[in-house]
Amino acid sequence: MLELARSRAATHLASVGEFAVFAGNAARQSLVPPFELQETVRQLYELGLRSAPLIAASGLAVGVVLSMHTRASLERFGAESMIPAGLAMALVRETGPLTAGLLLSGRIGAGIGAELGAMRVTEQIDALEASAVDAFRYLVVTRVVACVIAVPILTTIMNFAGILGGFIAERAATGMSLGLYFERAFSLINATDYVPATMKTMVFGFLIATVSSFLGFNTTSGTEGVGRASTRAVVLSSISIIVANVVLVRLIFFLFPEAAG
Repeated sequence: MLELARSRAATHLASVGEFAVFAGNAARQSLVPPFELQETVRQLYELGLRSAPLIAASGLAVGVVLSMHTRASLERFGAESMIPAGLAMALVRETGPLTAGLLLSGRIGAGIGAELGAMRVTEQIDALEASAVDAFRYLVVTRVVACVIAVPILTTIMNFAGILGGFIAERAATGMSLGLYFERAFSLINATDYVPATMKTMVFGFLIATVSSFLGFNTTSGTEGVGRASTRAVVLSSISIIVANVVLVRLIFFLFPEAAG
């Protein structure tokens, strides 16, 4: 039993080390030429633009629900006028970035894991390498760059869709005008609220792309392995985002003390 536990621990530690090397190579090659611009743009469309409807619809729904819950809480203290500002602050600082990251880990993570896994088991990656194409740069680095660029943009869409959803709920409840709602919503938000919280989603994008690409790139066991890689990509990228978010929030509070206010 002890030997089995040691063997499994060693296997997991070896996998962590392999992933660290994989992610380090992806980060390094993302910054040095040659750049696969055409493939990167295609991945921006596939991973970014095609995710926008999901993010916008989810943000709208989250905004409506948050507005209703916020109203139920603040009405007890006669602070209904703070609902737009409280909703916008919650969305921009934490709810929007984390929700967008988890949603994208499901959509993008599963897609990358399944696509690269299928390419591995059907030997398409081997064919690329046999054709003198740098498969790692072409398949992995382009997806990493696309995710790092796309996730902050999608997070911004999530934030504004959530604020708009809050307006819809507030309009239905009190008849508040659009101008007054947005004036109150943005009255307490400044750059130290928006920029650090949105920039941390670049780390989320990096984690989603590298975790999913690592699992897909190293898929074995045929079609069964493809399904397993896709599932593990979603689970592990979601967990890594949650853990990274704890560290990043603490780092933001250290670097930007005013963001903790």
